[in-house]
Amino acid sequence: MEFDLASKSAQKIFEGDGGSYYSWSSSEFPVLRESKVGAGKLVLQPRGFALPHHADSSKVGYVLQGSDGVVGFVFPNTEEEVVLKLKKGDVIPVPKGALSWWFNDGDSELDIVFIGETIEAHIPGEFTYLFFSGAQGIMGGFSQDFISRAYITSAEDANKLAKSQTGVLIIKLEEGKTMPKPHEDTNTRKLVYNIDAALPDIVVKNGGRVTTLTEAKFPFLGKVEGLSCSRVKLDPEAMHAPTYTAQSAVEVIFVVKGSGKIQVVGINGKRVLDTEVKPGYLLVVPRFFAVAKLAGEDGLEFFSLVTAKRPVLEELAGKTSVWDALSPAVIEASLNVSAEFGQIFRSKLGKTAIIVPPPRN
Repeated sequence: MEFDLASKSAQKIFEGDGGSYYSWSSSEFPVLRESKVGAGKLVLQPRGFALPHHADSSKVGYVLQGSDGVVGFVFPNTEEEVVLKLKKGDVIPVPKGALSWWFNDGDSELDIVFIGETIEAHIPGEFTYLFFSGAQGIMGGFSQDFISRAYITSAEDANKLAKSQTGVLIIKLEEGKTMPKPHEDTNTRKLVYNIDAALPDIVVKNGGRVTTLTEAKFPFLGKVEGLSCSRVKLDPEAMHAPTYTAQSAVEVIFVVKGSGKIQVVGINGKRVLDTEVKPGYLLVVPRFFAVAKLAGEDGLEFFSLVTAKRPVLEELAGKTSVWDALSPAVIEASLNVSAEFGQIFRSKLGKTAIIVPPPRN
């Protein structure tokens, strides 16, 4: 089985005064379709407003930039709008079927990357959005007669309901137009998690840090049907040692900052990817494939999503690696090395972690 895992930047599919939307196409990036995952990026300019919509896939949003974002939700089987404040570093799950709108209430750009599963999507490997208003909205799709009867209104008013909003996807609101303010109660604060500000799960001096987010730490994440995520920050020239998921899970990696090199090894020990990466690049690691990341001279930061509720991440290096769990005789036979070399190998494992600092000069 051949995999084209070359990292890709997103394609701009819409641009207007209020902002733009980018997507990774499954036709250009077939591994998305094969792995049943998708990704997109929303960029809102000040006063930019993404019209109310819902999607055919569950996903997780990660705020890359901005401090005054606002999102409104109406979740399935509820009759109440929930309005949340968003800022850089926030993780926001978006359950399948939830209606949402997004607004930039600040003076600088608001950028959000979305990554999720597309198991039941109309187009495998891509998110499909159904808008409620605008030139491509549901309201305009029904006949005037249907609209007037559904809302008990005149033909003139029905036409106004269906056709007044001529914008598409994202519009820019006029100054002075007020939008709902974020709710500040305890329950709504539980719907957003700032992963940038959270205490990391792993910290290695001169190496970096790893912060993992699962339903156990962030219960609302359970609403997106078996997804988890992590944020990794590697110091200059540090390495995130080879790992693989020990269950049928896919990892999607979005490069946030810095640069580096990523290698992926798959079936039959074949290196299927060996590439330089930079901000905005997206990579997909198929199930059971092993991946390693090496930061460049300016470090490397990435946000990743795993299609598992509780991912089992196995390490191939470090004191908790699967090699360290094997008996000496099995290691010697497997690697065809002497007992002395096997002992040296095991001793090296005990001196490192999943993040490896750069070699000392």
